[in-house]
Amino acid sequence: MADTDSRQQHIVSTLVEAHQDLMEVDPLAFRARFRKMAADPYAFYRGSAALFYTDMAELDDAWADERTGRVWIHGDLHAENFGTYMSNQGRLTFDVNDFDEAYVGHFSWDLRRFVASLTLLCWQKALPSRAVRDLAHTYLEAYLGRVEDYVDNEQSTFAFGLDNAEGSIYRVLQQARAARRTGLLDSLTLIEDYERTFRDDGSIRALDDDEYAEVADAFERYLGTVPDSERSRRRVFYRIKGIVGKKGFGIGSAGLPTYNVLIEGFDEAQENDIILTMKQSNIAAPSRIVRDERVRGYFEDDGHRAVISQRSLQSHTDPFLGYTTIRGVSFVVSELSPYKRDLSWDDLTEPEQMDPVLEALGQATAKIHCSTDEDSDHDLVPFRTETAIMAAVDRDRDGFLEDIVGFGEAYADTVRQDHALFVDAFREGLISAVPAA
Repeated sequence: MADTDSRQQHIVSTLVEAHQDLMEVDPLAFRARFRKMAADPYAFYRGSAALFYTDMAELDDAWADERTGRVWIHGDLHAENFGTYMSNQGRLTFDVNDFDEAYVGHFSWDLRRFVASLTLLCWQKALPSRAVRDLAHTYLEAYLGRVEDYVDNEQSTFAFGLDNAEGSIYRVLQQARAARRTGLLDSLTLIEDYERTFRDDGSIRALDDDEYAEVADAFERYLGTVPDSERSRRRVFYRIKGIVGKKGFGIGSAGLPTYNVLIEGFDEAQENDIILTMKQSNIAAPSRIVRDERVRGYFEDDGHRAVISQRSLQSHTDPFLGYTTIRGVSFVVSELSPYKRDLSWDDLTEPEQMDPVLEALGQATAKIHCSTDEDSDHDLVPFRTETAIMAAVDRDRDGFLEDIVGFGEAYADTVRQDHALFVDAFREGLISAVPAA
């Protein structure tokens, strides 16, 4: 009982410490977030990255050394953080997405977090333990195979697109391809007196003159963070046509202030207007346990950190990606793209359906660890990560696989227990910063 009480208090204190400022600003947004996290263990896991990293701080990681402990990582890699985007080369690409927690740390943290998420997902689908272990091995073997490919071919430009994807990955790319920019614009805006403006659908907040001017000024400063190559390549006018406030969305974005900015697009035709999101950045969960001052002192703020990290992890990323500040608070700016589609696991119910998907996800994970985009402008990782990873793993490849798979199984059990403790704590009002009712 004492151990259970201690763990419950640890869960509560970790979540409060990680989000205290936002909880104070908007406790009702966090109540909605916690309601979603309470739904099932997987939802809880998605919303508790900070808890995962407090546990990683206590883990003796046999695969981390001076180099493999300093790799660009996603930071919140789970089974639902994969999907499509339109690259700055105009190519629909399937890749890892959502880089809010990206940082520099142990490469194995990403793998552990993913395999634990996979184990939770498979448990909810009632798959046998042996099948789950096999699926985890598929993911990890595909990861190592692609890392080895980078070792052998330094100039590898591997990426999943319409020309080489298959099965579920190909279908989600085709769904993204079928989207239309005009469809997104029509859902969020309307044209009045020959000018496009935001549609008041109940989810937006009109800004007073002072706030509008602050956001417009922040937008001008954001433009200086967009690479010159992107600004010259794209004939974008960047003229602001409207700004509205939004509330954070999703399990991980509760309480984060967000603005939508409507700008003139690639020309003056109405159908080419573009909507950008300007979302307050958060503190990366891995940064809470990384003590390397070379890393901690590199970033100006969390907006800068999120953008530099994404450019390092994602090949040919969003051409509108950048960062700015409002009243000293950092924000990340990106396009609200009609071509973003997340991989859905709803219809993937059998191991034989999931196996090829996990092979693709393993390769996609290797790509973010091993490839550096041409837009990257950092020297935080001045070595070939693929060589470092394989040097560490090849000491005991079978031991590495068993360690990560075994960790995923054990940590999924921990998450299921933590979920029950969290739900009880929330229901009984033990998280005082967020009212349960």
